[in-house]
Amino acid sequence: MTELERAVLNEVQTNLPIAKEPFKELGQKFGLSEAEVLEMLKRFKEAGYIRRMGAIFDSRKLGYVSTLCAAKVSEDQMDQVAEYINGLVEVTHNYLREHEYNMWFTVIAHSKERIEEIIREMESRFGVEVLNLPAKRFFKIKVNFDFLGGSA
Repeated sequence: MTELERAVLNEVQTNLPIAKEPFKELGQKFGLSEAEVLEMLKRFKEAGYIRRMGAIFDSRKLGYVSTLCAAKVSEDQMDQVAEYINGLVEVTHNYLREHEYNMWFTVIAHSKERIEEIIREMESRFGVEVLNLPAKRFFKIKVNFDFLGGSA
């Protein structure tokens, strides 16, 4: 990876312009065309350097509520329950833990009632126990990867 590519990756993490043509503006900063920036990012995604690019919104300020859920899922139900959870538009991510409550996922919905509805539906459909663990305190975690070796 070249120094230029590393600089673009640093920039795209936190300073992608909010503009009609953000990649064009980003490219101008580095003397690249929009097409060159997009091709670079595509190449990095195909190589597995970039998993996802997207905005992160403060869901609370947009009127949403969220919670962390933990479910007790038996091995024989694992695939079926995971497929169901992963199909819900309100679920942001889902993962397994080595614990009695082994399937953890986050839900962001328009209301607490919708979250309760999702949990009740899971419990009813699969006979699993689901814990609803809404946050008591919020922490903003910012993770950026420094590709230039500085302090990005």
